[in-house]
Amino acid sequence: MREPWVGQTAGRIADAVRSGETTSAEVVSGHLDYIARHDGELRAFRTVRSEEAVVEAGAVDVRADRTAAPLLGVPIAIKENTAVTGLPTWNGSAAARGPVEAADHEVVRRLRAGGAVVVGVTRMPELGLWALTDDDTAVTRNPWQLDRTPGGSSGGAAAAVASGLVPIAHGNDGLGSVRIPAACCGLVGLKPGRGVVPCQLGAEDWFGLTEHGILATTVADAALGFAVLADRDPGPVTDPSRQRIAISLRSPVAGVRADRPNRAAVARAAKLLTAAGHDLRRANPTYPVVLSLRGTATWFAAAYRDVSAAGLDRAALQPRSQRHVALGERVWRRGYVREADRTAFRDRCLAFFSHGGHDLLLMPALAGAPPLARDWWRQSWRSNITTCLRFAPFAAPWNIAGLPAIAVPLGTRPDGLPVGVQLVGPPGAEPLLLAVAGQLESANPWLRHAPGWPRVDALN
Repeated sequence: MREPWVGQTAGRIADAVRSGETTSAEVVSGHLDYIARHDGELRAFRTVRSEEAVVEAGAVDVRADRTAAPLLGVPIAIKENTAVTGLPTWNGSAAARGPVEAADHEVVRRLRAGGAVVVGVTRMPELGLWALTDDDTAVTRNPWQLDRTPGGSSGGAAAAVASGLVPIAHGNDGLGSVRIPAACCGLVGLKPGRGVVPCQLGAEDWFGLTEHGILATTVADAALGFAVLADRDPGPVTDPSRQRIAISLRSPVAGVRADRPNRAAVARAAKLLTAAGHDLRRANPTYPVVLSLRGTATWFAAAYRDVSAAGLDRAALQPRSQRHVALGERVWRRGYVREADRTAFRDRCLAFFSHGGHDLLLMPALAGAPPLARDWWRQSWRSNITTCLRFAPFAAPWNIAGLPAIAVPLGTRPDGLPVGVQLVGPPGAEPLLLAVAGQLESANPWLRHAPGWPRVDALN
């Protein structure tokens, strides 16, 4: 029997296509068949490029630069707020949908140049505002437990990778939108630092908070995807030298703390990293009271600026988004969103690493379990915002500071859902984050896919 390609890593697939063991056409066709059979359970995809992807896979198989294409023949999914030629850019809802795109976004161009084949675009919440993925057409579900959300806003991407619908997926992260769904679905999720990958989303890249990133089942695949996005030569993930790693459980949001499984995951990661030879000690970053206020105001204002720049009809948006945009207009007009505040917090974070003598920071990825998968778009704005802040408060500061961060799986919670940790570093620390994450993977291997996925029929 031929080896099944659904469920294989991106690196394994690229090697097999490169060597002639298989073809991109075979790999992509197999994944498209699998998506057609099983995405109905998850609703990870907004649309699938069935015919176009097959044609493009055939073109990959006759490329002259096969040896130089690190993602040769790898099926990949793109988040629906990022331009793909020939498709509208949905932005999470019909009300926010853009026109059919005449050209790929730069990150899509880079992924295609690296040999990847875009099989479709994945779902997100309206305007990417929420850590919950649903709209009036579908509720996207977590493959680990179908009654749970995969998180957001790159929720469709995470569900697709955790179920094996694709081996690797693109996402973007404005206040945790790669790392939160990665942690919800037991994946590696990397958010690069500011300016490492071209952003070019919305009006102002959410005032510089947003970055394109990668969701993958292994550190090696995350490193491969990051190298392509950042236009760098991919290399192996090697063990790092001895690092000084700060440990913190402090929540950036007052009154919210990590639950016992998430605190235990940090303790377990600290033990593993100490055994790997690193120096770990307790040290908390300072989260000024004004940070929560200014950060939340920026979240509001980013929505307002995006809607205004696109000329969207606010009345056509979901009620939760309408309220968010209205608050954004208010804080914007009153001058509550200031670059100086973001710069001051970034400087404080840089001092934490440089003057504090820390190379990396280890902290929880989430505060609690992924919430229920439901029609959150029907719920009140207050219900949405409090739910997001309570289960996922730890990601946003690093967007405000523009620092690289990675979510890493670390086993399961007592309820059977995945649990993970987050590592944060100073500018340029992406290779180090991946290297330390690789040590955690070696010392504590995780399930690459949700239990029961890929479905058995993909392996026959």
